[in-house]
Amino acid sequence: MTIPYDVTWLAIAIACLGAFSLGISKTGFPGLAIVNVLIIAEIFGAKNSVGIILPLLVVCDIVVLPLFWKHATWKMIWPLVPVTFAAIIGAWFLLDAINDLTARRVIGGIILLMLVLQLIREFKKEFLEHLPDSRIFRWISCGLIGVSTMLANAAGPVYSIYALVHKMPKMLFLGVGARFFLLVNLFKMPFLGQLDLINPESLRLNLWLLPALLIGIFLGRKVIHYVPQRTFEILLYAFSAIAGLRMLFF
Repeated sequence: MTIPYDVTWLAIAIACLGAFSLGISKTGFPGLAIVNVLIIAEIFGAKNSVGIILPLLVVCDIVVLPLFWKHATWKMIWPLVPVTFAAIIGAWFLLDAINDLTARRVIGGIILLMLVLQLIREFKKEFLEHLPDSRIFRWISCGLIGVSTMLANAAGPVYSIYALVHKMPKMLFLGVGARFFLLVNLFKMPFLGQLDLINPESLRLNLWLLPALLIGIFLGRKVIHYVPQRTFEILLYAFSAIAGLRMLFF
């Protein structure tokens, strides 16, 4: 099997590191998924990265869903669907209209926004816990999830804040997220296919990255025990900030 895209074996190896990070992100370090976004966008281009990453996310969702199936129901998911899907369709039109440089800057901006939201979630929990759990808040959250997931596959921090305001226990958070994002990512597939961002070449690359992704999923729980949580988070925040600024301005 030949190498997809016009890249080197080193680039494929680095992309595998990104896929491995994505797999680990599903086992206890959700923020690590942003590393995969940054690596794939840097190697293959911002717009291409959206289509390359999505099938990997679907694989993650399918593998992880049975682990948390009993912790949520579809009844919890349906209220989130209409606005999220409408935002995805709106972002699809935007993704079609912009060039790769603009997409790169948009993804950089989204990464920085997600980083700010994640920091607010960590250091200002008392503020978030007093946000009103209202229909308007749900609509805004779902709109941001739809746009950020379609343009950058980076909706995790928005969902985390939504869950925090709803005071979701950990297992409910994982159970709702597993069902919701499988539905969201499957919904996105035909739109990215229509834009030719998912194509035979991108799917061939997915086959190269799939082993690293699965290793990340199945070994992630053991690996994270050897990484100090706080040190990891500080490094992740710093890396995300530098990379987001680089994509936005350089």
